[in-house]
Amino acid sequence: MALYLRSVHRLCTARQAMSFQTPTIHRMITMQVKTVQEVEGKSKETHDDKNNRLNRPMSPHLTIYKPQLTTMLSITHRGTGVALSGVTAGLGALFIFTDLPTFVQFVHGLELPSAAIMSAKGLVAYPFFYHLCNGIRHLVWDAGKCLTIKQVYSTGYGVIVGSLLLTVLSLAYTT
Repeated sequence: MALYLRSVHRLCTARQAMSFQTPTIHRMITMQVKTVQEVEGKSKETHDDKNNRLNRPMSPHLTIYKPQLTTMLSITHRGTGVALSGVTAGLGALFIFTDLPTFVQFVHGLELPSAAIMSAKGLVAYPFFYHLCNGIRHLVWDAGKCLTIKQVYSTGYGVIVGSLLLTVLSLAYTT
């Protein structure tokens, strides 16, 4: 018990010694009352002119950032998710009125060239495999793995190559 009390005392003493005694810097900002005319400005004044006149700071925007692999992969991941949801909802709505054999018979009745059918399959397969591979990549990140910049970029390139490879393999083995 005495050992416990000594350790608690040491902990309290250490906390007091570590207390932040840094001086606090207070920034004083004077509020100014402006008339409606000053705030609204001129009728042909642009947004940037108004912000300059009112001494407002310029906020960063997407246009000032250089596009990076990680940014593009993230945007593409979201886009493929939305596209796959749309395709799934569209096919679901289609099959409310008909069944799968009737739809397949309809597509065969169109007598489309095999290149058009393969292209249509590829347009559905690539987003699916991209979203799958990038989703696995995100699960690996959630596990705390592959989070260095080098690993993030190498897994990003792996997602692109893997989804292309899976798409080509799926198209090669379909009839």
